[in-house]
Amino acid sequence: MSFPAFHPFRSAEARARFLARYDERAARWPVPCEGREVDTSLGRTFVRVSGRAGAPPLVLLHGVSGSSLQWGPNIARLAERFEVFAVDGIHDCGRSVYSRPAKDGADYAKWVDEVATGLGIRSDFALAGLSYGGWIASQYGLRYPQRVRGLVLVAPANTVLPILGKWMARAILTALPIPWLTRSFMQWMLADTAAQGEVGRKLVEEVSGDSYLAARSFAWKPMTQPTVLGDEELQALPRPTYLIVGENETIYSAKDAIARVKRVAPHIQTELVPNAGHDVTLAQADHFNTLLLSWLGEGGAAATATEPAG
Repeated sequence: MSFPAFHPFRSAEARARFLARYDERAARWPVPCEGREVDTSLGRTFVRVSGRAGAPPLVLLHGVSGSSLQWGPNIARLAERFEVFAVDGIHDCGRSVYSRPAKDGADYAKWVDEVATGLGIRSDFALAGLSYGGWIASQYGLRYPQRVRGLVLVAPANTVLPILGKWMARAILTALPIPWLTRSFMQWMLADTAAQGEVGRKLVEEVSGDSYLAARSFAWKPMTQPTVLGDEELQALPRPTYLIVGENETIYSAKDAIARVKRVAPHIQTELVPNAGHDVTLAQADHFNTLLLSWLGEGGAAATATEPAG
């Protein structure tokens, strides 16, 4: 398969335009970081590394149509305790460049393992995924449980329950080159952030602009649809696993998602976060950070380093 020099962008101009905005956002990353690139079977993957080298490793997978920069509101607290590896998804809108599309969850799980290995993570590690990244994290947990010290699923796409049709319909409309449609979708999906006064409204407006630019900059690429895990798959997720959802979640009913997990896989700890929806890491950043650090520490998921996994 041959690609143009500006791959995965629509044009050289689109590449320059998007990366200028990406780098502007990256300059706001609140802690020192190092960019690394890892070659994998799906392509070259960019990873943003923060925190103290040698601290317990934490790998972060972002949501769809985004990049590692989605973790900006959380990184300062997380980097105090962990060496944090925030990954630009190979399928998504960042500095990673795919060489072939992923076919299924197994492809993504292998990709995550190749990234971790390429970064030199020789022990088991904590893994947190948001939205689409949560589904990818679940696929990794099913296939490489011995490598997972703690699995955190944050509003995972499908995975627990099917995404609602009304969410899908509104998301599909954002493919049209009409800025208002993207803005309306983001204001609905990030409603709890938008309700936080002028600062919140400006943040949602910025996210909307970033999303619209990304959609106009990247060439179309096939994307694996996330799946809903069967009962046996949920039961097979690693111990410990933590599900975090905002009470106003838009992709499915948060209460129904938690009810299913408690019924089918009671070993999974669940958390319903008030005053948050799909923007739980943004609208309730401080609370989310505290929950994650407490669970990863007190739960024994990633408080101390371990011997290399076999």
